[in-house]
Amino acid sequence: MTTTIGKCSCRQIMYRMKMGLPVCVHKNVRNYSHEAFVEDFEKNHANLSLLQRLLLTAGSATISITNPYRGDMIACLGETTGQGALVHCRDRMLSSDEGKRILDEKPRINTRTLDLQRLRDLPEGSVGKTYSLFLENNKVSPDDRSPVQFVDDLELAYVMQRYREVHDIFHAVLLMPTTMLGEVSVKWVEGLQLKLPMCVAGAIFGAARLKPKQRQLYLNYHLPWAIQTGKNANFLLGIYFEKRWEQSLEDFHKEMNITRLL
Repeated sequence: MTTTIGKCSCRQIMYRMKMGLPVCVHKNVRNYSHEAFVEDFEKNHANLSLLQRLLLTAGSATISITNPYRGDMIACLGETTGQGALVHCRDRMLSSDEGKRILDEKPRINTRTLDLQRLRDLPEGSVGKTYSLFLENNKVSPDDRSPVQFVDDLELAYVMQRYREVHDIFHAVLLMPTTMLGEVSVKWVEGLQLKLPMCVAGAIFGAARLKPKQRQLYLNYHLPWAIQTGKNANFLLGIYFEKRWEQSLEDFHKEMNITRLL
């Protein structure tokens, strides 16, 4: 494979050299996941001073607590408070061959990389079919996730991006809807596994917003199940879901040590 730099700007070339990456070894960089993420990281990353980071953390935390539907502020809070948790997630991913492969290839989940029609055509009860039905039933898109901006380390930025892009897959394979009860349940699983402060906060503060009937279901069933799943299931962020679309959900649950609640 020959080296070509015709499509790369001087800034991109200097950035790759700084990161110890090939200058540009692919005719179409965007077809190669790792290189594509490097380009996205360079384009979206914003350097913050300590004061700016503190102000952004305080502001996003306040808005996230008062308005849990502000996904942009929740995403911002996750980036400014999650350094230690992202290191934990990266290390957990590196502990398995599947997780290592994800970090090496840096795959993305969006409508440019997914063949949604193929997922729809998969057999009932498969991981891919379950995910496609989740997207349709809840009217969500894999393109809804915003790019990471405030994580300075390339690898950790990818870990955060990966979490955002598989969050809906977590919902799907755990059979949790996008209701407040379902969201809080998934946040408990994520909080226990990923240690991200925004997930822990979402689980705690989200539970406080449940209606009386939902709260009873939460305390009696969803919370015990979420804690058990978070503690006992395989590390879900280290699962290469794109390689498991054809796997039956039943087999997936057995392999991951997940007990169905619904």
